Amino acid sequence: MVTEVNRSIMHPVHIVQGVSNAPCAYSSIVQRFSCINDGVATDPACGTSGFLVAAGEYLKENKKDEIFFDKQKKDHYMNHMFYGYDMDRTMLRIGAMNMMTHGIDNPFIEYRDSLSDQNQDKDKYSLVLANPPFKGSLDAESVSGDLLKVCKTKKTELLFLTLFLRILKIGGRCACIVPDGVLFGSSKAHKDIRTEIVENQRLEAVISMPSGVFKPYAGVSTAILVFTKTEHGGTDNVWFYDMKADGFSLDDKRAVVSENDIPDIIKRFKNREQEIDRKRTEQSFMVPKQEIVDNGYDLSINKYKQVEYEKIEYPATSEILANIKALDKEIAKGMEELEAMLWDMH
Repeated sequence: MVTEVNRSIMHPVHIVQGVSNAPCAYSSIVQRFSCINDGVATDPACGTSGFLVAAGEYLKENKKDEIFFDKQKKDHYMNHMFYGYDMDRTMLRIGAMNMMTHGIDNPFIEYRDSLSDQNQDKDKYSLVLANPPFKGSLDAESVSGDLLKVCKTKKTELLFLTLFLRILKIGGRCACIVPDGVLFGSSKAHKDIRTEIVENQRLEAVISMPSGVFKPYAGVSTAILVFTKTEHGGTDNVWFYDMKADGFSLDDKRAVVSENDIPDIIKRFKNREQEIDRKRTEQSFMVPKQEIVDNGYDLSINKYKQVEYEKIEYPATSEILANIKALDKEIAKGMEELEAMLWDMH
């Protein structure tokens, strides 16, 4: 179902939709979304519904028999499992068509300002997959009071994180893309939302992505946050991954390349218990919660990653000077020979 609600006021947020390969990176998150009977997935800034389509395709490929040979589960999958919201009517139409062409008969795709009081959802969804608008700023009047009570800010990236915590059920999981500033921002709002996720929920992973994944639209550096809503904590060891390639060139052309960390991310994420002994110099590693607390809830990978420096031995200064003098003599000799050749020509 596609629903449009006329509104006289729309906040000026421009949504850059879609990291080319981002839905693939979420497949290991979607696999935990196994409540086929009553599980509900949403993207509050869905655009073309790429993440919801990826969730549906994963379930179709991996739980086909469980879903399609049970009338009740099939009905839930087709009509009640997927919810998407956006403020761009063209994107809504494309998103609904995208879902239906991928075999989901009746997705709930609605025109909605997810951050406003128009959105009354609370404790509703089992899974949130989102690439919400960021680097935007809203007036307090256009933002739901419930969100401002938790995180008093105008920044859309922080408000959406607050929204995700509100709309998830207990035990629900979120995988969302955030700009790097969310991970280390020093404002009270930045620290408050990171503290909330680390202390009161269960933060599971921070996947750092290279800045080129959004090109040619933007060059901002981003990361994927993965967490579970618990309301009573549970963060233990947080898994960090330094993604360097996503299968496409990191320039404006975004051409297909052989380098692709996404399969490795999925493999390691599925086997995080084996990551505990990895060194901080490796591409992925675990960080204990207490270390994150001691660092002011900073979630940037560079805060914890160790860089190995190779020792380079340089020649003694006297040797360098001697080499320079020898080169000067060779140059002078060459100049003399060149001058002699020129005189002979005359």
